[in-house]
Amino acid sequence: MTQVEPAAHSPAHPPFDLDTCEREPIHVPGAIQPHGVLLAVRESDGQIVMTSANVLELLGVPPEKALRLRLADLVGDDLGSRVVEHADAVRGEPVSLVLPSVRADADDAGSLRGRAVEAVVHRSGLRIVVELEEVDGDQTMLSYQSARSAMARLVDARSVTQLADRLAQEIRDVTGFDRVMVYRFDADWNGEVIAEQRRDDLNPFLGLHYPATDIPAQARRLYTVNWIRLIADVSYRPVPCVPVLDPGTGAPLDLSFSTLRSVSPIHVEYLTNMGVTSSMSVSLIVDGELWGLIACHHYSGPHRPSHEARAAAEFLGQIASQMMAERERSDVREQELRSQSLYAELTAAMIGAGDRMLEVLAAHPNTLEIADADGVALFYNGRVITGGRTPPDDVCRRIAALLRRADGEPASTHHLAGLDPALEEHADTAAGALIVGTAGDRWLAFYRPEMPRVVDWGGDPANAKLYEREGDHVRLSPRKSFDQWREIVRHHSRPWTQAQHDLANGIRAHAAGLLLHRSREQIAVTEALQRTVVTDLVTDVGGLQIASRYRPASEVRLGGDWWDHLEFPDGRVAFTLGDVAGHGVAAVAAMTQIRTALRSYLYAGAEPSLCLDLLDQMMVGLLEDQVASALLLVIDPGTGEVEMINAGHPAPMIFGDGPARPLEGISRPLLGVGAGTARTFSATLPPGATLLAYTDGLHERRDRDLAATVEELRASAEPGPVDGVGPWVARLVDDASAGGDDDTTVLAIHRPIDRSSNG
Repeated sequence: MTQVEPAAHSPAHPPFDLDTCEREPIHVPGAIQPHGVLLAVRESDGQIVMTSANVLELLGVPPEKALRLRLADLVGDDLGSRVVEHADAVRGEPVSLVLPSVRADADDAGSLRGRAVEAVVHRSGLRIVVELEEVDGDQTMLSYQSARSAMARLVDARSVTQLADRLAQEIRDVTGFDRVMVYRFDADWNGEVIAEQRRDDLNPFLGLHYPATDIPAQARRLYTVNWIRLIADVSYRPVPCVPVLDPGTGAPLDLSFSTLRSVSPIHVEYLTNMGVTSSMSVSLIVDGELWGLIACHHYSGPHRPSHEARAAAEFLGQIASQMMAERERSDVREQELRSQSLYAELTAAMIGAGDRMLEVLAAHPNTLEIADADGVALFYNGRVITGGRTPPDDVCRRIAALLRRADGEPASTHHLAGLDPALEEHADTAAGALIVGTAGDRWLAFYRPEMPRVVDWGGDPANAKLYEREGDHVRLSPRKSFDQWREIVRHHSRPWTQAQHDLANGIRAHAAGLLLHRSREQIAVTEALQRTVVTDLVTDVGGLQIASRYRPASEVRLGGDWWDHLEFPDGRVAFTLGDVAGHGVAAVAAMTQIRTALRSYLYAGAEPSLCLDLLDQMMVGLLEDQVASALLLVIDPGTGEVEMINAGHPAPMIFGDGPARPLEGISRPLLGVGAGTARTFSATLPPGATLLAYTDGLHERRDRDLAATVEELRASAEPGPVDGVGPWVARLVDDASAGGDDDTTVLAIHRPIDRSSNG
């Protein structure tokens, strides 16, 4: 059979296309690296169906003969009997043994015969794949104590940068590579070296940036499923699989999880141009996405760390991935708490500004600091009010027309010129923008100028420039030069974060409430604001069925009721329900601030009981004339465990678990009185049961005993939502409207019965 070399090694090449790397099928290269041998086995009878062409050199049997053998005939009964067991292990340890001479190799011709080998086993489609490597004589024994010490040093790191630096040192100590780098991706998959440990005589790569084309999308996908990859000798010649296609499927063997998989010829040339003789990379994966890489380079010849060293490096990479996520979340929480403090000061200034509220909002330094922006603009009643550095008013209107959403929710971009190239000339004040809508055509926008980043590229990221310099006869990928290229990334601002979206939304809600004092459409706008917060809804949240309904006291008397929910990363769901005393604009404005503040405390990770105490302090400082009741429920949908924290609110009721009963607990005083401490009460919501939470408008009646009206409510709500939570809640609110004179909010939370076990 004539072997055709991959196109990357051909003397002539078609014109370069940046998509070449993206199209390369790197998971099915049809070849392996030569420092080991690969055998693909049929599970039913142990028959070898594919092998690597070097089976004669390493095991002493030509490929055509190996394909007529069972695995045990070729490698011995010991390994043959252990293959299936190890194929089913999750990231199992390699099988270590001395490879014997067997009947198929009577002359002991294979170089692995009689030597200590490690066999790595995994499944690939219908096949069990066995890969054999000789055990390196220079094995580094890694003890439990050394692994524990390495983890302790990583845990002690206080920042992402410090953690990355210590990780690079630990990996270099374990693997012995000349250079180890920690490489982090940005939102566009460009990479930056954020940590490095190297031989003293090597040039530093710390701080270098590399374009996204260096690691194309299909390589990133492979790095996400297989944590570690080794190229023991960059100058190797690929060893083809025999046959090239699996005779049972007609397709090449998927080598995604192979330790010997041959790598892209383009990547090999890339490393060769850098003077690298051996390479290894370990993935850093955060929340299921590729966060970065640990890149290991060797310059003094081939280098093949033992399986044990590779496993230790992979383990440290997995541990560090979790730590990276924790460090990043900690940084975000600190930033959010700082922003909440600034937000509290800003809202206090706005409340005291009277008719100058918008001017104060635009001019207050906290407004820009909260959004980490350089300029702000508000559009109200046909007028643009600005603060900080902003583009001209007509450009502000143009940006709003391009960016704002019909529903008024936050929208942002860090590249306005991508929406309209004419905006490039205003990039010095507005390369990026974040905008939220208020009532009607009113909006609030933040602006950031371009951030001219001087980027040190490890080689030229624009391959077309190489084409211009070196001519048609020179293939353009990979790059031939690895000098630092300096490129200015123009017309882009810093990206906006989700936390900044949320804070802008909070300012929007607060400003909308205060604007009601000045609007001729006070009732209409107030009702619209109320409806955006207290919505009628029937839906599923985290596996719980919920239904809610709001009814104002009258068409002209809107109150301060609210409800909200927030899903935590661990699967729990927080539900909040509250009622601000009073009616009208002041009550609705206070309600939006209280609801937003409570959501922010929960989002920032504060303990639920502490959230209500913080809310009490905020109201005393900023809303001196307001008091409110609040109920906070944190529910685990899987177990039904309920944490309840109450601040002067009516106790919720449980239906569907025997006779209906109130969920009583010790309540702290109302919010806004500046006294008391919240306590947590625990309960369980069984499958099939429903938790009913409500404001006092559902049962309070003038000249009626409160205990009697609660009992009437319990009786009227029995036996619970037999016809569904939506109709049940609607009936309760409709019945209450006959005699009530206060606004009413009802929230039902139903935990369904899991019927999957019954088929």
